[in-house]
Amino acid sequence: MKRKMEISELIFKIVAYFFLIIFAVLCVYPFLYAIGASLSSEGALTGGNSIVLIPMIGEGDTLAFGATLKAYEWAFTNTEFWVAYSNTLFMTFFGSIWSLFYSILGAYALSKKRIMGRRGWNFFLVFTMWFSAGVIATYNNYTSTGRVFAALAGMDPNQWLTSIDGKWLIVIAMGMNATNIILLRNTFEGVPAEIEEAARIDGATEMQILTKVYIPMSKATIATVALFFGISRWNGYFWAMKVLGTSQEYSWPVQVYLRDFLETYTTIIKPTIEEYDANEWQKYANMGYGATPCAYAIVVCSVIPILIIYPFIQKYFAKGVNMGGVKE
Repeated sequence: MKRKMEISELIFKIVAYFFLIIFAVLCVYPFLYAIGASLSSEGALTGGNSIVLIPMIGEGDTLAFGATLKAYEWAFTNTEFWVAYSNTLFMTFFGSIWSLFYSILGAYALSKKRIMGRRGWNFFLVFTMWFSAGVIATYNNYTSTGRVFAALAGMDPNQWLTSIDGKWLIVIAMGMNATNIILLRNTFEGVPAEIEEAARIDGATEMQILTKVYIPMSKATIATVALFFGISRWNGYFWAMKVLGTSQEYSWPVQVYLRDFLETYTTIIKPTIEEYDANEWQKYANMGYGATPCAYAIVVCSVIPILIIYPFIQKYFAKGVNMGGVKE
């Protein structure tokens, strides 16, 4: 027999679904706008039209519904964009592997009650979540790491920006995340001690126990942490811009390249055409599609890999967070 829903419960569900729908629209709208803008003409975006969900072409009185793929044609044939795209893939792939590598090792060590000073090490790990060293100290840390890399390569440490490839600095120096280590540590602590004891009786070494016991039994959390690291690396912008600067444009990720493109060729960041190179801007105008649709085409292309990968990892997401977020 179906239970009759009370008035208060009905009102709660209506209000909850209403706010969920609003939240979903707010999340989806920017992506739909980017798609519509990338398929529209420059005039449709700069002619005072504030909402572009349906692609439009033309300008002024000739504005009409329609779509053009010229911005994507430009993106697919632009060498600078694909260099930046390959840099982002490089930093995301190797950065995620590196971050996972030492996060798993650190979490495994901190999960062992027999380790000397375990409480102190865990406290220092959590302390970094409460208090940050600040932007200046973090920047100095990254630049000092760059000097170390240059010295190890036998080059002048003071000229590290021109001596080493900055992509490796982004990969190695920017991978620490205390939250992910804690998630992995809590998951490892949940592995039954009897299984580890059985492996030790069979003669397994510490590394074999980690790779043959702990990692296979923690796949959900590891996949979740890998997703966190991957998205963080893919969206990484601020420190890549500050550390690499203009001296290593060949190492820019796509996010830094997009920012530079917006500043140079569009009015999205700088409001007047006089503030940037009018000749460069006119180059895009003469091609028949303008720079603004090209910028949105870059945005859409940069989102596609995450949209492809996320559904395959999503099934591990809730399970992985629950396993690593609860300490028994």
